[in-house]
Amino acid sequence: MSGLIAIIDDEPDIVELVTIHLKKSMFKVQGFYNAEGLYRFLGLSDEHSQDRVQVPDLIILDLMLPDADGMEICKNLKKRNDYSSIPIIMLTAKGDETDRILGLEFGADDYVTKPFSPRELVARVKAVLRRQQKFDESGKYEIGGMLIVDVDKHEVTVEGQKIELTSTEFRILKLFVSNKSKVFSRYNILDYLWGDEKIVLDRTIDVHIKNLREKLNKAGSFIKNIRGIGYKLEE
Repeated sequence: MSGLIAIIDDEPDIVELVTIHLKKSMFKVQGFYNAEGLYRFLGLSDEHSQDRVQVPDLIILDLMLPDADGMEICKNLKKRNDYSSIPIIMLTAKGDETDRILGLEFGADDYVTKPFSPRELVARVKAVLRRQQKFDESGKYEIGGMLIVDVDKHEVTVEGQKIELTSTEFRILKLFVSNKSKVFSRYNILDYLWGDEKIVLDRTIDVHIKNLREKLNKAGSFIKNIRGIGYKLEE
């Protein structure tokens, strides 16, 4: 496995430590100590709008940066067409469940708390990237005359309006539309998303589905909550 990983943390020792371990696993790494460095690299600052080097395959993001809040960075990237599909692993000293849930609501794919094991973090990176690679099925689905899911293009539209989803939200929706009327328990959905690498709580699924419903607007009503069991999609 290879690819470009961007890590943003205001502690140089952490950036160096993570970089060493990622490079041992054959990843390319670009480290930054603040949000501005990342934005320049991505071409998102005004004076560097044409200077984008390469879109990273994954971002490791510290939440407490000197010039920006990591949660806001995550939310802003997930809103952009060209960056919404980049997986983000949040790396932070904030370990409360509330912070974890908030991170997931903003679109993070995983959440690692400090102090952490560099080897475990690399394993998390590989797990997230494997999930991205596995999701390579093709197909186009139309639901209720308003919702269209195009897997080849990784696009979702509701009444002709394009909807931006995170990679996890898109995978959940794909599971539902390709198995209409089938009920999935939270465990089933966790297994589909993460397989043997289940590193999140059942509550995570509720958060993702809540966000998914809100983004789909009227089409969100197709996702039904089966009390005490799980979820299904039904026209």
